[in-house]
Amino acid sequence: MILNISKPIDMAHTEPVSSIMTSSVVFANKSDSLRKVTSIMKEHNVRHLPVLAGDTLAGIVSKSDILRLSFGDVYEDQSEIDETIFDMLTLEQVMVSNPTTVNADDSIADAARILSRAEFHALPVMKGNQVVGIVSTTDLIKYLLGEAGN
Repeated sequence: MILNISKPIDMAHTEPVSSIMTSSVVFANKSDSLRKVTSIMKEHNVRHLPVLAGDTLAGIVSKSDILRLSFGDVYEDQSEIDETIFDMLTLEQVMVSNPTTVNADDSIADAARILSRAEFHALPVMKGNQVVGIVSTTDLIKYLLGEAGN
C-alpha cells in the first residue's frame, strides 16, 4: 500500500509539546562514565539521556551514540573490546553538546518540524533553564496515531 503523505495530516498541531513529552526524565551527569550511562539506559529502558552539569543542560546522549562505539558482532569477544573503548572515552566526548531544545509551551508542530529536518530523534523540553521533559519521534508518532500517553 502506498500512502500519500504530501497532504498535511488534519490534526491540531498547536497543542503544546508538554502535552506529549515524557516528563519523568532520567538524566546522566556530565561526569558519568560510559559504562554508567549504558547501565542507566538499560535499567530505565530509555534511548536518550539529557546530560546535566550541575542543574544545567550540557548535552544529550543517545543509545545510537553508544552503539556507534561498539564493534557489534565483528569480533568473537566483542564485550571486552567494547568495555575497553568505554574506558578510553568520556561521556563528554560522545554526547552532543549544547543540544537543540524546545520550550514546554512550543507547539507539537514546532517540535515535529525540528525533528523532521534533524539527524537526531529527541529534544529536551525546557521551562526557563530547567529540563522538564523530553520529546522524541516516537512521542510524535504516537500523537499522530492518537496514542499519546500510551
